[in-house]
Amino acid sequence: MPAPVAPGRWPLIGHTPAMLRRRFGFTSSLYAHGDVVRVYLGPMETYFVTSPELTHQVLVTDGNNFRKGAMFEKFRPFVGNGLALSDGVLHLRQRRLMQPAFHHAAIAGYAEIMTRAAAELVSPWRPGDVRRVDHDMQALAVAIVGEALFSTGLGKAAIEEARRSIPVILKYGMIRVLSPAFVERLPIPANRRFDAAVDRMRTIVEKLIDDWRAERADLLSMLLLARDADTGEGMTGEQVRDEVITLLTAGIETSALALSWLFHEIARHPEVEQKLHNEIDEVLGGRQATAEDVPRLLYTRQVINEVLRMYPLWILMRRVTTEVDLGGVRLPPGAEVIISPHAMHFDPRFHDHPGRFDPDRWASKRAKELPRGAYLPFSAGAHQCIGNSFAMTEIAIVVATIAAKWRLVPVPGKQVRVKYTTTAYPSRLPMTAVPRFH
Repeated sequence: MPAPVAPGRWPLIGHTPAMLRRRFGFTSSLYAHGDVVRVYLGPMETYFVTSPELTHQVLVTDGNNFRKGAMFEKFRPFVGNGLALSDGVLHLRQRRLMQPAFHHAAIAGYAEIMTRAAAELVSPWRPGDVRRVDHDMQALAVAIVGEALFSTGLGKAAIEEARRSIPVILKYGMIRVLSPAFVERLPIPANRRFDAAVDRMRTIVEKLIDDWRAERADLLSMLLLARDADTGEGMTGEQVRDEVITLLTAGIETSALALSWLFHEIARHPEVEQKLHNEIDEVLGGRQATAEDVPRLLYTRQVINEVLRMYPLWILMRRVTTEVDLGGVRLPPGAEVIISPHAMHFDPRFHDHPGRFDPDRWASKRAKELPRGAYLPFSAGAHQCIGNSFAMTEIAIVVATIAAKWRLVPVPGKQVRVKYTTTAYPSRLPMTAVPRFH
């Protein structure tokens, strides 16, 4: 059975204009055309999956029949072959070597760093201060990742470089993914900005590794000193660099964006903010947050789940390695498949009023009955984000630490617009710091 072609295809450049222009609006509308829809990225034919069942099949059930697709290949020459981009035997080995750093006991230890970093962030705040919350949350996420995973402070200059470079890499990298190959070779400003950001990130990481040689940081020790149990081989210096870039990029963006959007959304929904504050006051009782508090912050976790639903990753790609049947569509080896966490999260068939911010949906019976594949904040299967528990703990502790003492209020007349890259970024997020208690 042939898959239908999505509307809006142009000669030669396919659906790339529609995807770059409409982004989430384009991909969220595709379910109306079928469970599998053909989308052309330039001349390249891809198969866009619009049902949770088939999404789960690609990521989990038949995950061994798929490898990372063209999207990841486009990023790989620039950000390396770290855990987020690697495949097969290499991915399995790297994940096994890195897993101990993300065990429950290790994350409990990181929680102290998260609490301290959040407290240090707000310590200089004064009533009426206007904060660039998106900048604050990025700087905080960099500080937490640097100390928790690498046991070294990156320094103010390095934090600023990471905050500046990572969004550029993701923004222009996604444009390259969706564009024909010749575009990345053009001497245009976008390409120059992308290449410069990649160079800056590599410089940051090389300094981080140099610092490790004196300090022997936890995760870097694992990466640089670990040996594969089967072969006795360790990682090359290049592989270590790739893994560190991956951890910095993924560890900063997910948490920083979720925290930024969370404070934006609760400020727009006073009833949610009040309920969140009541829970934090009851659970913490005026003391600092710890890892043991996270399971007790039930409503806080509902708010986090709703933020992750509304502001997820846009698309992922997989490549078929052996012929598969996807909802009656036979895909040959080499076929490119696109899945979209965002499209799944905004599908009205599975999420009532998907454009509405509603943390209570995660306390309902229907949330427990969501089909597998309908909610993918950290992907799924063998390539599920290794840092998902780290991120959830970090977001909960930071929210509890800040919201225990402060409210963040929108600045009148300052409209927050959404910028689309691999996910949704706030154009800018100025908010006024208001103490909860006087």
